Amino acid sequence: MINLEMKKRKGIILAGGLGTRLSPISLAISKQLMPVYDKPMIYYPLTTLMLADINDILLISSPDHLNSFKRLLGDGKSLGINIEYASQEKPQGIAQALIIGEKFLNGSPSVLILGDNLFHGNELLPKLESANLKKDGATIFAYPVSDPERYGVVYFNKSGKACSIEEKPSNPKSRFAITGIYFYDDTVISKAKKIKPSLRGELEISSINKLFLQESNLNVEIMGRGMAWLDTGTFDSLNEASNYIRALEKRQGLKIGSPEEVAWRKGWIKDSQLKELGNALKSSSYGKYLLELLKN
Repeated sequence: MINLEMKKRKGIILAGGLGTRLSPISLAISKQLMPVYDKPMIYYPLTTLMLADINDILLISSPDHLNSFKRLLGDGKSLGINIEYASQEKPQGIAQALIIGEKFLNGSPSVLILGDNLFHGNELLPKLESANLKKDGATIFAYPVSDPERYGVVYFNKSGKACSIEEKPSNPKSRFAITGIYFYDDTVISKAKKIKPSLRGELEISSINKLFLQESNLNVEIMGRGMAWLDTGTFDSLNEASNYIRALEKRQGLKIGSPEEVAWRKGWIKDSQLKELGNALKSSSYGKYLLELLKN
């Protein structure tokens, strides 16, 4: 008998790393728990996964910070989802998250998202849903940036097909940086076990993407105008992200990155559950917003 549940895509949030660019604050707190305007940073990648209909999630962080995430998110039942936790004893590259998550994935396709990446825009939801529906290969997202040398960069041939990937090139031939969300089929674990550490001593996610590319099984979606991708790994980018979220929320009167709202709109939790969540936070504007959703 085929176990259909095994084929459902599972999510991994990598919220590890040392956050050295955010020192000295990151000496005491995980950077993914720092605020982006009115919410902890981790709410944004969590909500992105939920928008993609991912409700079985593994959060990976350092041993020092795991309990803080557990206090914030619990087991996910209040959101109608499942959240499990795993420890990253020593950060050794993004691809390490897949190896850590092997038991959790248990043969399922996956989506890996970085805990300090924020995505927003009208095209986001259909792109996520489309990527989630693809059964074979990998789907990654590219975004034009002014400083591609800081990222993994994808190059396209004249017909617009991805032809090569380079990690943090000193002389990039393209402006298209690979963003921090990756959809993979169930072959990704075997690929993750094949790759070797780079000269930086890390298991590079670009090495896995290259293996899919070599198999002609890598789909690259471009996030164009009208989309926002914010990597909140520095104080300047953290402040820019906060200002971006604040400006949009003030103008629209809607929250960005609210897992409670997404869970409620998807029908994963009932009105009574949303009310309970709102009442627990009613002294804050965030809690008041959740309660207002029920009135409107």
